[in-house]
Amino acid sequence: MLKRFVYESLPETELNKLKELGKLCRGDILKMTTLANSGHPGGSFSSVDIYLVTYKYANIDPADPYNDDRDRIVVSHGHTSPGVYSVLGRLGFVDTDEVISGFRNANSPFEGHITRGIPGVEWTTGNLGQGLSAGVAFAMSAKLRKKDYYTFVLMSDAEQAKGQVAEARRLAKKYNLNNLTVVIDYNDAQISGRAQDIMYVNIVENYKADGWIVYETNGHDYEQLYSAIKNAVEDKRGPTVVIARTIMGKGVSFMENDVSFHGKPLNREQLKKALSELGLEDDLDKYMKMREGLNEHQQKKVFEAPKPKLNIETGKPILYSSNDKTDNRTAFGKALADLAKLNNFDESKTKVVAVDCDLKPSVKTNLFEKVSPEYFIQTGVQEHNAAAFSGALSTTELLVFFADFGVFGIDETYNQQRLNDINKTNLKVTVTHVGIDVGEDGKTHHCVDYIGALRNLYNFKLIVPADPNQTDRAVRYVAKTYGNFAIAMGRSKLNVILKEDGTPFFDENYEFEYGKIDVLRDGEDGVLIVCGQLAENSIKIWERLKDEGIRLKVINISSPLHPDVETLKNLIEDMKVFTYEDHNVNSGLGSVVADLIVMNSIKVKLLRKFGLPNYAPSGSNTQLFKWAGLDVDSVCKEIKEVLKT
Repeated sequence: MLKRFVYESLPETELNKLKELGKLCRGDILKMTTLANSGHPGGSFSSVDIYLVTYKYANIDPADPYNDDRDRIVVSHGHTSPGVYSVLGRLGFVDTDEVISGFRNANSPFEGHITRGIPGVEWTTGNLGQGLSAGVAFAMSAKLRKKDYYTFVLMSDAEQAKGQVAEARRLAKKYNLNNLTVVIDYNDAQISGRAQDIMYVNIVENYKADGWIVYETNGHDYEQLYSAIKNAVEDKRGPTVVIARTIMGKGVSFMENDVSFHGKPLNREQLKKALSELGLEDDLDKYMKMREGLNEHQQKKVFEAPKPKLNIETGKPILYSSNDKTDNRTAFGKALADLAKLNNFDESKTKVVAVDCDLKPSVKTNLFEKVSPEYFIQTGVQEHNAAAFSGALSTTELLVFFADFGVFGIDETYNQQRLNDINKTNLKVTVTHVGIDVGEDGKTHHCVDYIGALRNLYNFKLIVPADPNQTDRAVRYVAKTYGNFAIAMGRSKLNVILKEDGTPFFDENYEFEYGKIDVLRDGEDGVLIVCGQLAENSIKIWERLKDEGIRLKVINISSPLHPDVETLKNLIEDMKVFTYEDHNVNSGLGSVVADLIVMNSIKVKLLRKFGLPNYAPSGSNTQLFKWAGLDVDSVCKEIKEVLKT
């Protein structure tokens, strides 16, 4: 088993190796960025010595880079990918020639910003300020799973200005993550000039104020840098940070302290001069020929991080009867608590984790906390960090539920969920208070765009359950199904959806299937399509119109992003179709159905969308449904008028 930072101080042989590697890596950085005619050589030069020392002496083996006991290294300033790739190549994680020739080419895996799955890369970082959240998650996972691995987060100085970094810093201190070290490349340089001029941040005092132990060192002196990181790793008082003073472009005289090289590659003449100064061969022509051989007809090498191994017991669903009027969020909370009981006390099972943002009584994670407080993580009011943290945590061997209000868990954290999507996480996002059901809180808290927002994320799946019974089944389904899922629920208590004979529609024989369409009521005069908590109203509409001699078909689409198209076609073809939702009328269920009708050549007589025309004011949900024309009376009236035509 490899050990981390084993030398008390670096022997001369190791120092000489590092100096030679540092020179070679700088040459690789220059060649790949010049060849691609894009990239960030200056920042890569200032960070590359940090990368060399960390990757070389951390407990990570290029021959077994995905071993679950490996140390985790997160590079937060992902634009320094040339520095990361050069080090990974020289240490044997990837092929150096493939990196240089393929950098920023569509037929190569070595993108402009580092991507998860490449051996040695734990997290895809693009926009700054995300890496510490991921690192805190990996360190937390080690604590929860009683693992001995260590987490390193390598960051830039400029991104310390971002609020999410402060959020992550505080969470790490709250849980006393003494298995976490941050190393900051302090070169005082960014795109627009000196970092202290663009946005001054007192980095040292900020970390101290949040309870971190701070070390400072020379980021280019291998001996000093090694000792500082080693001391930080062995300091078990809490999370540690090493401030490494560096120089932009360090190693080539005309690049040093010139911020123009932050994101500007060298031209051919400059490259020749720089390589000569480094004492390296100018063999760019070799890589140009290799790059010319990269074409769309070749199979692109793809690196994929292995999926975590999960063993989840989902248990027996809770059945709510016609007498059990409750809200979907409580059904979620009970199902989540049940998952904790079934798994968190069994050594052979995967542990279930709930992440909360100071909303546990509202999102019902308090039910989970009572059962399994050890696996309940309270972040407080810091949604951006919590969402990114939860996503990274879900890539380890833990089952993670991130619970929040819709406007916070999807709208406010859209960027973080997008990165979770890119990183192919296994996150279960459970949001409550969607639609206008939150009523009096007003337009800032009405999440009326969650379907539209999640339609933009290529791999997220969305479930909008109709009642507590379907909610319970959906929670158990996502627990055993790999991938990113969102479950969206309202606030108000609901009646259980019943069959015409008065028994629960989603009964003891019902099993949730993603994409399946439920026919709640049959009819031949038109089709009413609904999702979520409006299912109860849709039954009332059906009953009202039935009394007037009109028989609607009512169908529930609980997976509005991916409904079964063939079933939809069979149910709505040659019919007058109505969609019904308390969501932005321009981007929700109605828009999904309209797209599917056109794309699949489904012939319908007409499509009428009932939805929200604008942000709603404050008021009871009864008032707001009437304001939007979504109350039973208004919808019945308009359906009758449309059916007459």
